Amino acid sequence: LLKKIKRCERKGSESVTEEKCAVLFSTTVALTPSNLSIHLQVLSLPIVVIVHGNQDNNAKATVLWDNAFSEIDRVPFVVAERVPWEKMCDTLNLKFMAEVQTTKGLLKEHYFFLAQKIFNDHSASLEDFQSRSVSWAQFNKEILPGRGFTFWQWFDGVLDLTKRCLKSYWSDRLIIGFISKQYVCKLLSTEPDGTFLLRFSDSEIGGVTIAHVIRGKDGSSQVENIQPFSAKDLSIRSLGDRIRDLGQLRNLYPNTPKDQAFGSHYNKEQTGKD
Repeated sequence: LLKKIKRCERKGSESVTEEKCAVLFSTTVALTPSNLSIHLQVLSLPIVVIVHGNQDNNAKATVLWDNAFSEIDRVPFVVAERVPWEKMCDTLNLKFMAEVQTTKGLLKEHYFFLAQKIFNDHSASLEDFQSRSVSWAQFNKEILPGRGFTFWQWFDGVLDLTKRCLKSYWSDRLIIGFISKQYVCKLLSTEPDGTFLLRFSDSEIGGVTIAHVIRGKDGSSQVENIQPFSAKDLSIRSLGDRIRDLGQLRNLYPNTPKDQAFGSHYNKEQTGKD
C-alpha cells in the first residue's frame, strides 16, 4: 500500500498524470556449490500514481504512449514526443481490440475519421494523413476544437462504452461508429426513408447515436441524429430494444431490415409478449 507520494518537480505544463514511476524488483541468487551470490535488479514498466478516479483517464494515456512508443534500452522513461500516424493507428487498433475483447478491429475508414479528428483537418486525403506524425500534445493535452476534452479522453470513452454495452453489436459489424456527422449526411441523404446507422457521438464522451433519414412527400431528405445513449442509458434498456422501439427506423444502412440485423439482440421475453 502506497501511503505517501513524493512528487518530482514538473516541467512547464506537465501534469501529475504525466509523471512516470516504476517498481524496482531486487533479489539475490546464491549459486551452489561455489557459494557465488548474484544481485539482480529490474524495473517494472512505467506506472502513474493517482489519488482520484478522475485522473485515471489521463494516467492511462501516459502509460499507453510510453508502452507503445518507447525504445528498447532507453534511459527511463524517455519516449518520443511525436510518432508516425501509422504507428498510432496500430496502437489504437490493438488497444481497441484488447479492451473490447473482439476480433473485429478498426478499418481504413475508421482511421481516416480518427485522423480528421486528431489533426482537425477535413481536407486532407487518407494518403496525406499516412505521411504525418502526431504529437503527445495532440493525443492528450490539446482540447479538441469546440469540445471540452482531448482526443484520447474521447477515444477512451468510446472504448469504455463499447466494452460495457456494445461488444456484440460491434463484433457483428452493426456499428460504423467512427464516422463524422457530415459524412453520415452524405451517405444517408440518397437512401430510402427510415434508413439508419450507428455512430459514436462527437459532442459527448461515451455516447452512441442513431442517425436516420426522413424523406418528405416531395422527395426531399433530412438526416436526424437521436440524442446519444450513454452506458447508463443502455444498462437500463439495451441498444437492440431501443432500436426495436423506434418505428421510424426501418433499414440498417445500406439496406438490411432492422429486425434481420438486430433481431438476435432483442429482449426475447419482451418479443414474446408483443
